Order: sequence, then structure tokens, then C-alpha cells
Amino acid sequence: MSRTGVPYHHGDLRAACLRAARELLEEDGGAGLSLRAVARRAGVSPTAPYRHFADRDVLVSAVAAQGYRELTEHLAAAHRAPRTTDDLAEIAVAYVRFAVERPAMFKVMFAEPCDPTSEERAAAIAAISGYLHDIVRSAFPSRETEPLANAIWALVHGLAFLHLDGKFDTSTPQQAADRVRSAIHALLPPASTTP
Repeated sequence: MSRTGVPYHHGDLRAACLRAARELLEEDGGAGLSLRAVARRAGVSPTAPYRHFADRDVLVSAVAAQGYRELTEHLAAAHRAPRTTDDLAEIAVAYVRFAVERPAMFKVMFAEPCDPTSEERAAAIAAISGYLHDIVRSAFPSRETEPLANAIWALVHGLAFLHLDGKFDTSTPQQAADRVRSAIHALLPPASTTP
């Protein structure tokens, strides 16, 4: 807002709205997330966000797409070239850690209503799914990729929500990481280590 209290024209309105939405999510978990609240936070007129987001679901989808891209980067940073079950376990730990450290974003990504026609969100989901399929294909070349990738994602995703929902203790990061590693090792045989 300008010093006179009148909203000013914003140079990158879409980015400002997304930044405001993320701040609101971190503050209250999404309960107060609306286009009007985003406009107030971004310091623009109440109708300005509608130039980029037709409704709350479209806004949430754009925020979720950012989250999927960040999660993919976070997983890739956990292990650049996973080939073994231990490597996959470290990526699983990173997935759960992302959920525990960023619960509002994680819930927006996986539990909030969204715009089913969002190409940005669909592309971000496809990227993380492709990343997982590539890992599984690399680590387990003799196994059928699709069902194994789905089973791994379902297991790790379930563990993430069990931690978020307070069903598992998250007060000790090491204990949470050990729980995730144990689950991966219970599901998977040793992976191929051949290049």
C-alpha cells in the first residue's frame, strides 16, 4: 500500500499474490486463505488477484505447483543418483522431513481442493512422479516400475501424513528418520548396485 493507504499498482502481481498466499498459509495453515486476504497482504485492491486467479482453487493450485517443484528439488538434494535401497530410504526421509517442516505447504499440495484444469499443477505433479519413476527404474531395473513406484510413494506419503497427524512422534528428527528408513527396508529388497 502507498503511504496514503491506497493500493498501488504492482509490478509482478502474480508473484506478489503467491508470496502473500504462502505467508498466510504459514501463519494459519490456510484457514484464512482467500483472495481478499491475499490482496490485503500484497497491498493491492481486493479485485487485483482475480487478474491471475479466478478463484481460491486456482490460487491454491498455483501455490501447490510451487510446492511440488520445491519438493522435487528437496528430494533430488537428498541423493543425486539413487541406486540402492539405502539411497531410496534417504529420499523417503527427505519427503517426510519436507512434510514435517512445512506442514501447511504439504497439506495444500495434497489435501486442499484445487483447480483440476491447472496445467501448472499437473506439470509439477508429473515432474515429481517422473522423478520417482526414474529412481525406481534405476534402482530396480528388473522390477515393473509403475506398481513399485506407486507402492513406494503410497508408503512414504502415508508415513508423512501419519507424522503430520500426530500418530507418530516427530519430536526427535532421528527417530522419525529411523522409522521411515525401517519402513522402506521392510518393503524393498536390496536394490541393484550395478551402474
